[in-house]
Amino acid sequence: MVQPMHRLIRDLRGLANGDERVFALGDLRALLPEHGEGAFKSVVTRLERRGDLVRVCRGIYMLPDSTLRGSELLGRTAARLRADHFNYLSLESVLSSAGLISQVPVNRITVMSSGRSNTISCGVHGKIEFVHTRKTAAALAPYLSYDTHHCLWRASVQLALRDMRDTRRDTGLVRWEDADELV
Repeated sequence: MVQPMHRLIRDLRGLANGDERVFALGDLRALLPEHGEGAFKSVVTRLERRGDLVRVCRGIYMLPDSTLRGSELLGRTAARLRADHFNYLSLESVLSSAGLISQVPVNRITVMSSGRSNTISCGVHGKIEFVHTRKTAAALAPYLSYDTHHCLWRASVQLALRDMRDTRRDTGLVRWEDADELV
């Protein structure tokens, strides 16, 4: 009989694109349904200590040989953390990638979310800043595209600029002459 720790890692590695995924505790739990809560947490803790699982932040893990790094890892982590909310990349993250902000946020992403505002530390991996919005997906659909690298919706430059204004963020770093050409 295969030990639960080995079975869990084997099953995670067997998933398509397992090296590009982040896993919430619920995902891992589904692979060991016969274990009680205490036994399950013990398995995850032992796998983390052995280096077979890497903790990204509270409740989120990845395989140690994962190819994910930087903002892609943070984006996928944000998607898993707030899977039950409407989320999209916006603000400084979108404006920086469009070249409209001179300073590139390193190891930090900004995500508009229907959930509450919060900044999540992912240790050495960086930070995820969730900024609350009441805007709905239906209202924003024309201004959103799906970003497969981050596994999140991405705001258009026009929407990101509007979000900056609506959330009263510092727009001093925005190169407005370039922004006017894109909007």
